[in-house]
Amino acid sequence: MRKDYFFNFQKYAYIKEPKPDGCIFCLIRDRHPSVTDLSVHRDNLFIVTVNLYPYNPGHLLIFPTRHTEDIRNYTPEEEQRLNELTRYFLDIADMVHQPVGYNIGYNMGHSAGASIDHLHLHLIPRYPHETGIADLIAGKRVLVEEPRETARRIRETVEQNPFRNPFPEQPAD
Repeated sequence: MRKDYFFNFQKYAYIKEPKPDGCIFCLIRDRHPSVTDLSVHRDNLFIVTVNLYPYNPGHLLIFPTRHTEDIRNYTPEEEQRLNELTRYFLDIADMVHQPVGYNIGYNMGHSAGASIDHLHLHLIPRYPHETGIADLIAGKRVLVEEPRETARRIRETVEQNPFRNPFPEQPAD
């Protein structure tokens, strides 16, 4: 059975528009004016941003500040911080969007579906009864919240519930 698809004009414009030179996540890291920055958290190791083209409202991306393309390149400190941020932003997503589940994962490499080489972890909230008329008719999803509004709501919640490192650095002996 052939399925027709809804057309996202913003995504098409994004695909067709001239791209800035360099990695999009490195440009976000560097606060380059040519990219849309929906980041909701920054520290010396990671940035958390709302996905500009989300699968669901609250779809977040967590990426290291240094450019890497493979999870095996994470340092122990990065692995620990990523775990802390993942747990923290799951709590934030629970507060902001009240999902009932999550898809969490990587697409590592173009053949695996990665459209950006810079490694990033997806946190995708899932909701009850997500199937709507658009899913049934066209086989596509309807986004119910604009990503900039998602970023605003998450930033507001982060301000009210700041990230605190649960494992402060221990003084060296």
